[in-house]
Amino acid sequence: MTVVKFAKLERQEKARLLCSLAEEQLNGGKRVLIKVQDDNQAVSLDRFMWTWDRGAFLPHAFDNGSVDCIEEPIVITVAEENSNAAPVLIMGQPCSLDFIQRFELVIDFAEVYDKHLAALSRDRFRLYREHGFKPQMY
Repeated sequence: MTVVKFAKLERQEKARLLCSLAEEQLNGGKRVLIKVQDDNQAVSLDRFMWTWDRGAFLPHAFDNGSVDCIEEPIVITVAEENSNAAPVLIMGQPCSLDFIQRFELVIDFAEVYDKHLAALSRDRFRLYREHGFKPQMY
């Protein structure tokens, strides 16, 4: 059964938290898929992952269709495709219920710094619960 966890964002620093969460999962021996909205976000996150923490190294690739990502520990994607067979999905962008149920762990974000985004987060939390997931805070 898929475990859904929400990471609380009190400031607009999703990229930094994405990197921290990916690093935590990678250090635990898990491959990670990061779903983002579009190519611009993917390229920005790809660049940010090289510089987000001076002492950290996050081996990753942006799956833009031109490279084989099956061996990559962390993959950034805009499509709902698990190109590195990751058991962990970090949703920089909400995904379909069909897609998230393919993972052991799904990390979503409770973006409490913005009223509208916080309401959307609560809606997703309820949706997950209605579909048999037991969402919890990270």
